[in-house]
Amino acid sequence: MAKKRSGPRDIGIDVKPPERECDDPYCPFHGNLPVRGQMFVGKVISDRMQKTVTIEIERWYYVRKYERYEKRRSKIHAHNPPCINAKRGDIVRIIECRPIAKTVSFVVIEKIKEGEAE
Repeated sequence: MAKKRSGPRDIGIDVKPPERECDDPYCPFHGNLPVRGQMFVGKVISDRMQKTVTIEIERWYYVRKYERYEKRRSKIHAHNPPCINAKRGDIVRIIECRPIAKTVSFVVIEKIKEGEAE
């Protein structure tokens, strides 16, 4: 029989664990999901899926021919645990995990800033 944990699990990343508890097995704090790999900060542009959000990440790309930078954007789907519950417009930190679904290989670990819905 599995031993019941008291409080959130340490995921090895220096982030503040959420105050709320959840019983989601894909939550890195209250479930069994290990996290590793790349970490990004981005803006939630959609929260219409169940327990999944779409994050937009902006980055600067250097074009050698013109010796200038251009702005590029990517969209990433990430699992949104109920204890974090990120909404549209929030700035969040996501980290890579094992594939949870066909397009979901990231999980939200921290809500950096509450945003207003556009």
